[in-house]
Amino acid sequence: MSFPQRFLHELKRTHHNYELTAQDIGKEVVLMGWVQTRRDHGGVIFVDLRDLHGITQIVFNPQINPAAHSEADQIRSEFCLGIQGKVSPRPDGMKNSKIKTGEVEILVSKFEIFNTSPPPPFAIEDDTETNETVRLEYRYLDLRRNAAKAPLMLRSKINQIIRSYLNEKNFYELETPYLTKSTPEGARDFLVPSRLYPGEAYALPQSPQLFKQLFMISGFERYFQIVRCFRDEDLRADRQPEFTQLDLEMSFVTQEDVFKLMEGLWKKVWKEVLHLELPATFERLAYRDAMEKYGSDKPDLRLSWELKTVTELFKKSDFKVFQEAAQKNQRISVLKVPNAESLSRKDLDDLTPIGKTFGAKGIAWVRLNDPQDFEKGWQSPISKFFSAEEKTQLLKATDAKTNDILIFCADTSKIVLESLGHIRLHLGKKLKAIDESQWKFAWIIDFPLFQWDAKDNRWVSEHHPFTSPKPEFFETFADQPDKAYADCYDLVLNGMEMGSGSIRIHRPDMQKKVFQLLGLTEADIREKFGFLIDALTYGAPPHGGVAFGIDRFAMILSGGQSLREVIAFPKTQRGQCLMTNAPSKIPDQQWKELHLKVSKNID
Repeated sequence: MSFPQRFLHELKRTHHNYELTAQDIGKEVVLMGWVQTRRDHGGVIFVDLRDLHGITQIVFNPQINPAAHSEADQIRSEFCLGIQGKVSPRPDGMKNSKIKTGEVEILVSKFEIFNTSPPPPFAIEDDTETNETVRLEYRYLDLRRNAAKAPLMLRSKINQIIRSYLNEKNFYELETPYLTKSTPEGARDFLVPSRLYPGEAYALPQSPQLFKQLFMISGFERYFQIVRCFRDEDLRADRQPEFTQLDLEMSFVTQEDVFKLMEGLWKKVWKEVLHLELPATFERLAYRDAMEKYGSDKPDLRLSWELKTVTELFKKSDFKVFQEAAQKNQRISVLKVPNAESLSRKDLDDLTPIGKTFGAKGIAWVRLNDPQDFEKGWQSPISKFFSAEEKTQLLKATDAKTNDILIFCADTSKIVLESLGHIRLHLGKKLKAIDESQWKFAWIIDFPLFQWDAKDNRWVSEHHPFTSPKPEFFETFADQPDKAYADCYDLVLNGMEMGSGSIRIHRPDMQKKVFQLLGLTEADIREKFGFLIDALTYGAPPHGGVAFGIDRFAMILSGGQSLREVIAFPKTQRGQCLMTNAPSKIPDQQWKELHLKVSKNID
């Protein structure tokens, strides 16, 4: 078996395995890569040699080099080779129009086996049916497949575009610490126990939020970072314990300055990656309107269907469920599903379990076979309780036509909007009413500054505690927290939150008021955020920023369905790395050095 002794020192690669065409016939070339397939055709051995970029067919012919041909008999799939040979035309009938190199082959005069390989646990092919668990266990082999490599290569291109764009806009790429202080920011921190300070721990950052604000106080004015962040929370297809975000901050800006800059960035990314022109500006949609029209603060605007509030219409209704809800000042909303004649009775009955997931007691529906025939044209278990006036007003409110279906929910606003919002998307997908070729961006603005947490009986930040109230609420937010709007914003795309940001609090007195409203004592503020309050006293400028999920952008641009497809070495939904078997047991001695002892009986 031949292993590299002289080949790499004597011969340098001349081409990659996607480059050679008929114009190169007669050239002496050196190629390197892995064996995709090996075929023995009556004494002549054909090998498809693969590298990062493509495949070239190489030929071991006993009439050209008997010794090389003899040794090639031992070559198998995934062996790593270097070869030297002459570019020759493929014989008639053997050309492959599906690949760029399909007109030529390399007649090998010399080769070296750099390394051998056992049979891989699955075929290194794009259309593999191998279970994802196996592919993640052998992720280094999975990444040899074009289908697995392409999203990472696209992700690299996205990062390059981002850096180029922000460099042109005079941003500085600055780093922030990974070992930092645990501060309450929403999700659970990953903790790193300190060996030098027994009983104390660092936290891995959920975001560089406070550090990027400190950069503004330091006078850098424009900062960005493509940074790793960590959150110890339950996982799903679009969530990982460690993730990457584009994080940036600017001094002396308003919300509109942030929007203009970011719209320019994503227009550039879409232009260079997908060769598509995005609108000059993205839609702006108030949080309240998003919830009331679409039942979501991340609405999929590719679907035009809107919810309508019809509470007033049913205050004197004979349908007791709606009448009682209306008289309790709860919400009754209706979703018109157009051209829904293909939906079966079972499809409609199956909407109730969806509503119950979000707390709804039931979901009602009306099928309009003939909207103007109030007696026989309204097919529904409940329509017999509706008066002619109620039916007339429903048609006016929804502009419903023949073959449309009306979906109703009556309950608290939160339950109604969430239930119908999810039903809207469910039926939109079922009826194929969503145009998958569209890219619908929108900024969601005018969020409440605070939300009341009934469970803990206290106010909590809607965004995070460093978010500024909008200027018109500077003087009143502490006394009327339920009426204050936040100067924050989310960017949504096709029903997915891609990032969020805000104009920050830059006055120490206002920041302390927010902390106090959230229930922090003076001692708490000093312990957890003393360094920030101190920094804000030193002439902190007005500033704001935004953070975007790079993993999500890479996923949606590559057409992926899971973040795991665009992360080189991802974790499973249970937070495990199947390749390295992390997390793993730690020897007692290491725990001892950290002044910790693992208990096996934790309630």
